[in-house]
Amino acid sequence: MLSGVVLVAGLTACGSDKGDSDKSNKGSDKAAESVGGPLAALKLASQQTDQQHSAKVEGTTKMGTQNSTMSGAMDWADGMRANMTITQTGGSVQNSPLAGKPMEARYTPDAMFMNLGPEFAAQAGGKHWMKYDYDTLAKQAGASGEFLKDQMQNTDPARSVQLLIATGQVKSVGSESVKGVKATHYTGTVKVSELAKMQSKDLTQSDLEALQKQLETSGMETETIDLWIDGDNLLVKKREQAESNNGTYDSTVFYSDYGTKVTVEEPPTSDTMNFEDALGQQS
Repeated sequence: MLSGVVLVAGLTACGSDKGDSDKSNKGSDKAAESVGGPLAALKLASQQTDQQHSAKVEGTTKMGTQNSTMSGAMDWADGMRANMTITQTGGSVQNSPLAGKPMEARYTPDAMFMNLGPEFAAQAGGKHWMKYDYDTLAKQAGASGEFLKDQMQNTDPARSVQLLIATGQVKSVGSESVKGVKATHYTGTVKVSELAKMQSKDLTQSDLEALQKQLETSGMETETIDLWIDGDNLLVKKREQAESNNGTYDSTVFYSDYGTKVTVEEPPTSDTMNFEDALGQQS
């Protein structure tokens, strides 16, 4: 699913120096609303969020009958690095030993690691972690794999704001409270094919065209994006909704503690199995 990367997206802003610059930002945000409207306000939010490099993140994702919750912290200063705890229920994991159990996940610029628990280790020579190498996934999954690789290696939460700006049609819904923080709610709808092109940083034109065909086959035509921007012009909440042949996709992510320190260590090689090796054993 195109937006599944939301599971690992994170955002943060520095909570340091609350000086005159912050007051100026708040004033400019109000001015943008009155003079330039929602688009001008979102451009300020994009600029401010783009300057940040890490954050704490938590959220929920529903895709058809499968549900996921996640929490952790992410740093996107130099490729994506994150530590997350993910819990999945329903759908394809309903009858799995993993259903309803928190899984530890670690993300580096080159790969994703999932701790699949003792049941998996019992069948994998005592190894608890599965490694998903982005280059390998890209080769196996074709255009959608290349897109996932691009997203995982170039994740920047400011892109969500930029996407809504790119639609050229954004509405301000009003002021709301997000976990006790006053924020302005913006909403807009983008075509999924355009979403892929706007988010992709390093994909070739042929990759984009192939991906667009896959998305059209999935039945996804549009995606609604809702953003909540606080008084410091930072994204504090994002919700994405879409319909596909697999059912409803609905993801909500909260961002806080911008500037939080994130340290990610790869699991020991002796306790890790490569995804392609696991596939080879099954075939």
